[in-house]
Amino acid sequence: MNWNKLTNSNQIEEIRSLSMERPVLIFKHSTRCSISSMSLDRLLRNWKDEDEDKVVPYFLDLIAYRQLSDQIESEFGVVHQSPQVILIKEGKAVYEDSHFRISYSNIMKQV
Repeated sequence: MNWNKLTNSNQIEEIRSLSMERPVLIFKHSTRCSISSMSLDRLLRNWKDEDEDKVVPYFLDLIAYRQLSDQIESEFGVVHQSPQVILIKEGKAVYEDSHFRISYSNIMKQV
């Protein structure tokens, strides 16, 4: 999986713009949390290379860039959780889930 690393606030507008053409998936990951690591691993095990033709994946390291999670919460109206996936379509959050409810199949149904 070729993640786009979310590291600065300018990328939030980039995500909004990209989502007008193709859905954008944000995975918010805490590197200190075993649940987050397991959720990420489950997603990666199911991800197929061709999925990147359907959705643009972004990865947010919450330990290094917590302020970006706050900005995502503000911009898209999604309460912060960790781990968390958020799917952005046409500039709006259309799906989110967290912890062990993060499911590849549920994400792809929304794409």
